Amino acid sequence: MRLLLVEDEVDLADALRRGLINEGFVVDVAHEGVTGAWMAVQNPYDVVVLDIMLPGKHGYQILKEIRAAAIWTPVLMLTAKDGEYDQTDAFDLGADDYLTKPFSFIVLVARLRALIRRGAPVRPVNITVGLLTLDPTRKSVSRGETGISLTPKEYAILHFLMRNHDRVVSKAEILDNAWDAAYQGSDNVVEVYMGYLRKKIDVPFGSLTLTTVRGMGYCLSSDGS
Repeated sequence: MRLLLVEDEVDLADALRRGLINEGFVVDVAHEGVTGAWMAVQNPYDVVVLDIMLPGKHGYQILKEIRAAAIWTPVLMLTAKDGEYDQTDAFDLGADDYLTKPFSFIVLVARLRALIRRGAPVRPVNITVGLLTLDPTRKSVSRGETGISLTPKEYAILHFLMRNHDRVVSKAEILDNAWDAAYQGSDNVVEVYMGYLRKKIDVPFGSLTLTTVRGMGYCLSSDGS
């Protein structure tokens, strides 16, 4: 089992390398992002362990490059970072699993073996609802041939809505899926972002894809394009 570990904390990387070798893995190590990205694309691996905060190139950028190259090797994200990025970001970009430091080495090995057993299936790349297309690998959105620029929060909301198209979703569901669990503000923020989204995905195209269902929530319709 060949594994790539991309981790800039040298002591941690060395400890993980030794432990994984003892578990039967053949381990390659990169301590910064540029080298890690090159190794991930150029070499065949059974699994990749990828830190998010790396010098040279961010872990999520590496993940995007791997998936953009149609390399579906299972990737486990490893990070101590909270706030700006979360598990949703990792999975949206094509990660297969996620561990937050500090973590149990036994749990890490169990997760890695599970990923290797599952293998690297061919993944659906795009989500399409009517004329709207979302590419989770590149985090891009378009209507027909026209690209649509979204903020990370707008993208997260639209991704959730597209996965649940033609179904009414409540403000609470949207908050649970697009906001950090620590968010304590008003749910009125959802209304604000729905307005932002309509101005980008509907208004310029004269369409009515995203509608408000009074007293219930919102619906992204596949026939509103």
